[in-house]
Amino acid sequence: MQILISGSLAYDRIMDFPGKFSDHILADKIHILNVCFVVNGLTEKFGGTAGNIAYSLALLEERPLILATAGNDFGQYENWLRQHDLPLDGIRLIPEELTAGAYITTDMGDNQITGFNPGAMKYPSLYEVDQAGVPEKLAIIAPGNVEDMVSYSLAYKKHKIPYIFDPGQQITSLSADQLTDLVTGSKLLIANDYELELITEKTGLKRNALLERTEAIIVTLGENGSIIITARDETKIGIAKPSRVLDPTGAGDAYRAGLIKGLVLGKELAQAAGMGATCASYAIEHQGTQEHAFTLDGFWTRYRQNFGLEQPA
Repeated sequence: MQILISGSLAYDRIMDFPGKFSDHILADKIHILNVCFVVNGLTEKFGGTAGNIAYSLALLEERPLILATAGNDFGQYENWLRQHDLPLDGIRLIPEELTAGAYITTDMGDNQITGFNPGAMKYPSLYEVDQAGVPEKLAIIAPGNVEDMVSYSLAYKKHKIPYIFDPGQQITSLSADQLTDLVTGSKLLIANDYELELITEKTGLKRNALLERTEAIIVTLGENGSIIITARDETKIGIAKPSRVLDPTGAGDAYRAGLIKGLVLGKELAQAAGMGATCASYAIEHQGTQEHAFTLDGFWTRYRQNFGLEQPA
């Protein structure tokens, strides 16, 4: 089965400030704010929603097609994707732009100031979905270029390709009508509890109304696991216990990768969600969204230990 992942490709540039922002920001001078934070250094990591999901799927021995844009500094990232045998056919290069980049500064109180340059993400990837040429397909629309999110949903509906809708950070960029149209006809809507509230508030659609437009809703709850909501019932899915908790960033994208792998294997949604939780547990053991690794044997061992189920055939 061909997996299609639309979303973002980005460099995450992470900096640590050895102090607290609050010690250097004067509340009564906020209207003329002018501060400089000298950081300990800068670490560059590969990121972006499409890149993160594709990376974890590669660890699960899938070769999804990334539908995204990248800029003139894409060389290192391109080599990384090639190392994991991920196809590049769906990535459109925008030579006059940089690849999207997040500049994240964290202080000693775990407060963050982030600057995000969309760069190449300002442009749609323009992939012709019917070029994929594989009879069976499954897609996920992850946060990325808004034009892509809308156009790919239309293409998937036209070609009867089931898709997961994951609006994430782009909920605020999508109009109420766009959100409603993207949910309508999707196989799954996936969001954390806060994002789901934003969706219902923006569209005016309560959960029951959303479930008339999608087969199921998966609500991720961080350390509290996730919930599968259908028109019939709700199913709570626990977490898979990690060996340590270092950085939750990227756990959501890893969850989506494990979930997709389960669906590709034809598993029930609850079982696929357990696979998502297992994949997420590896991501939070490392700092960065594509720093974790595992063997398939190790993955299935952890899955069985946490969910008491046999490895899916």
